[in-house]
Amino acid sequence: MCGRYSASRRPEDLAGIFEAEKWEPEESFEADYNVAPTKEVYAVLDRPVKDADDPRPVRQLRRLKWGLVPSWAKSPEGAARMINARAETVHEKPSYRRAFAARRCILPADGYYEWVTGAQERDLEVEGRKKRPRKQPYFVLPADGSVFAMAGLYEFWRDRTLPDDHPRAWWVTCSVITTEAEATPLAVAPAEGPHSLAEIHPRMPLMLTPDRWDAWLDPARTDVEDLRSLLEPPPQGLMRAYPVATAVSNVRNNGPGLLKELAGPEAGTLF
Repeated sequence: MCGRYSASRRPEDLAGIFEAEKWEPEESFEADYNVAPTKEVYAVLDRPVKDADDPRPVRQLRRLKWGLVPSWAKSPEGAARMINARAETVHEKPSYRRAFAARRCILPADGYYEWVTGAQERDLEVEGRKKRPRKQPYFVLPADGSVFAMAGLYEFWRDRTLPDDHPRAWWVTCSVITTEAEATPLAVAPAEGPHSLAEIHPRMPLMLTPDRWDAWLDPARTDVEDLRSLLEPPPQGLMRAYPVATAVSNVRNNGPGLLKELAGPEAGTLF
């Protein structure tokens, strides 16, 4: 799954990487090293510019809220539970299928966090001696340091309790698509701990390599079977993972120090 990630690149850099034609500097926000559900995040999408004479889709860098609210939802209360959409079923689930066909985006990140329960902690849990095992966070990122481009969906939701001219009358929300985690060896693995993504967690965000960006963002592509071909996992062996401090487990903590690589797990022996 993807429940937390880091996004520290500047918007002007993201605009350059993804060749965005439109982004609003006044909508910029500070680097976020602990992005959590319901926060605003950067997203790349192709869409006509509102009120423009030219109807062609324009590559844009936009701010969206993480946690998708379907257009038909009566309220946004379930958004925090809809942060991930499974690649295997995204085309058929009522909450995601319309967005999958017409509103796809890329959510740029440095990488994502995932938590592993230590072996000793798991043993205690099985014995019933500890109800809440301490978990060791890992940071997962492209081994070459490139942007981690997560496949995403976005949706519009109208708050009918507000007038049309209210700045919050429309919500634009998003979800990260996840896929089965790789079981092959990591490109760079920690000396002590997991040697594959599947050993960290059975799911991972679907990373799009640059050769798929244009096809994924193209709103003219609406054939479901054609789009499903874009959900293939990326080539294996592109990722690395390393342990980070348990401070990241608290959403109130932030800053580049959260990405510091530890010499070994804080939460005890993992394997």
